[in-house]
Amino acid sequence: MNGLLSLAGKMQSNNVLRAIKDAFIDNMPIVIMGSFCTLIQFVVCTRQEGYISLANIDALAWLTKLTPIFTTANYGCMNFMAVAICILVAIHYAENLGLEKDNTVPAVALASFITLVNTTYSTTNSAAEVAANSDGLLTLASNAAADATVPVTASSVVASSYTSANGLFVGLIVGILATLLYVKLIQSGKLKITLPDSVPPNVAASFAVLFPSVITILVVAIVGFIVSLFGTSVFEIIAMIFNPLQAIMTGLPGYLVIVFLMMLLWWFGIHGPNVLSAVYQPFFLSTYAANNALYSAGVAAGVGVSGTVAGETMTYSIICNPFNSVFFSMTGSGLTGGLIIAILLFSKRDDYKAIARLAIPCGIFNINEPIIFGIPMVMNPLLAVPFFLAPIVSCTLGYVLTRIGFCPIMVVDAPWTTPAGILGVLASGGHLMGGVAQLLCLASSILVYAPFVIAANSQVAEA
Repeated sequence: MNGLLSLAGKMQSNNVLRAIKDAFIDNMPIVIMGSFCTLIQFVVCTRQEGYISLANIDALAWLTKLTPIFTTANYGCMNFMAVAICILVAIHYAENLGLEKDNTVPAVALASFITLVNTTYSTTNSAAEVAANSDGLLTLASNAAADATVPVTASSVVASSYTSANGLFVGLIVGILATLLYVKLIQSGKLKITLPDSVPPNVAASFAVLFPSVITILVVAIVGFIVSLFGTSVFEIIAMIFNPLQAIMTGLPGYLVIVFLMMLLWWFGIHGPNVLSAVYQPFFLSTYAANNALYSAGVAAGVGVSGTVAGETMTYSIICNPFNSVFFSMTGSGLTGGLIIAILLFSKRDDYKAIARLAIPCGIFNINEPIIFGIPMVMNPLLAVPFFLAPIVSCTLGYVLTRIGFCPIMVVDAPWTTPAGILGVLASGGHLMGGVAQLLCLASSILVYAPFVIAANSQVAEA
């Protein structure tokens, strides 16, 4: 226990992990907004066979005209995730390093990130379409017949593949390393320009960080240039490093290891998801963003289904952030809602029943501290087995149900406090079977907890 407490304490106090965790928490409202834009787009504004949408009602067909509101809002929320995280993690990391209220930090981080982006985008298109849609940015690479496919180059643009979740890990790394260099240069005190007192304070403050800003951005740009000499980019190198890790973290075996570790920390009274969120959330958000982008583009959700969005090939993933909310976090970590129901059905202990009744309102909204510290689940040898087993069974069952097509893939990151059943419907894009699958997993947790609740009755008899 002392070893785990020490490890958890070090992780929670680590400046980098704290900055990453706080950055994702700050960006959560933006992600939720983007998710609900996708949901509204398909359950309100889409008039198409196969979708349960208000716009499919003839009298409400005019709702399709509102689609651009939600598609553009979703684009602003989801396709600039890497930029947002880069800026937010830079702000928090600078604060953690002792540099507070420095308004230049986010600008330096953003400029450093953009220096690594290729602002020339190449693709292929028909000559006729190029001629019809060219606005001066597009240049034909060769003379060709109107029906021929020709290379096209767009200059002075930033592809969303850099700013969306595809560039998330680059945004994180640049936000951390650029900020570290910037803060260390400032704290050295050797590059500060001191102006006379007659100069306005805001102007003096800008000049005080001039050289650290210039050096930081220049260093990042030089790194990007050196990498480009080898025919690759920082984005490609980071992808090569993190793609195998993401495959492990978002595969069922790797995911279940994360679940086990979170529950192990909870059993010692440590908030497992809070401690480990900086480790797993970037991977889960990345796969979720791909799911959301594909779904928003109209690519039918399915296991292994791929599609091209903004020139990037993406594939639907089962395990992502909303999957974790639906099958791990429902009624709280450990699926303690199943324990509450098992206690009300099978327990003969008045203390258990009293705590379970008090915990019901919180459990409905996926908050389980009353039951964890009231029973208590912490350091409880009898209930340790179901406490670990219930979320593992639920997540495995949710994965299998999705794999066989019974449960839709999760494409909307609904608020984690949404009650069970409703959360499954929202997270799956409005599909009823998402809610059914979530309730089946909740039922499985009741079956896991029931034998141990019944066994706990004998403790009263022995006493």
